[in-house]
Amino acid sequence: MKLGHVIIYVKDVVKSVEFYEKAFGLKRSFIDPTSMYAQMETGNTALGFAKDELATSNINLEYHKNHIDDRPSGFEVSFAVPNVKAAYEKALANGCIKVADPEEKPWGQEVAFVRDLNGILVEMASEMEK
Repeated sequence: MKLGHVIIYVKDVVKSVEFYEKAFGLKRSFIDPTSMYAQMETGNTALGFAKDELATSNINLEYHKNHIDDRPSGFEVSFAVPNVKAAYEKALANGCIKVADPEEKPWGQEVAFVRDLNGILVEMASEMEK
């Protein structure tokens, strides 16, 4: 089994795509004609955004909706970046909210955290040595 894609349920799919293009430099793969679903180009595993209404119709149960004024959900999106400080500063300059400045971790990886327009935790991290 392999991870195919990650989908984040959001209020506004198009706004989320545009935000990720500006804040993180991602490119969109597509937005469906109804604007209920979109995918970003992120390597082997795609990042998708689905409208909250689509989630409700797909899974038919109540869930914690992502919102910037609420506490973050119990997950994060992590991007491997060549320059953590530059990626962090770009994210902040394009509307992300500061969570944690770039920091060298004991295992040798540099990481920084922000929240996106939906309140999602986003990590920008240096590549891990294999």
